[in-house]
This record gives sequence, C-alpha cells and structure tokens, in this order.
Amino acid sequence: MSKPHATEIDLYVIGKVKERRKELNISQLALSQQLGAADSFVSNVESSKYRTKYNVRHLNELAKIFKCSPKDFWPEKPL
Repeated sequence: MSKPHATEIDLYVIGKVKERRKELNISQLALSQQLGAADSFVSNVESSKYRTKYNVRHLNELAKIFKCSPKDFWPEKPL
C-alpha cells in the first residue's frame, strides 16, 4: 500500500494558506514569486498531483507576506 502524498496535517496547512491567499486575492504565481520560489511552486503545493509541500521556512515567509502569525496556519489541537 503506497503512502498518501500529503498527510492530514499537510492538507490542513495547505488549505489554510490557500484560504488566506484567496482572501487577499493573491494568485498562485504572485505568491510563488513573493516566496522566491519557482513560478509553479504554489500551484504544485495546492495540487494533489505533486508531493510539493510547504516547509517551516515557507510558513514563516508566508506569515510575513500575509502579515499574520505562522500559528495561523496550524490547528489548535493536534490532528
């Protein structure tokens, strides 16, 4: 049995970032560029076809871009 590409916590964090990105009307391309990543990076993270995920450094940079706390991307309790 193969492992899923993303765990429950991965999907939660990706969903929170996507939700915030859409609230602020920032495109996947613009966010990738603000992160200093490849143009397709955010698109790949948000797609279930790829194994690409955010790491701790990404979440810290995303918090700066979104002007929020990195904690805003995490659930209150462990999943």
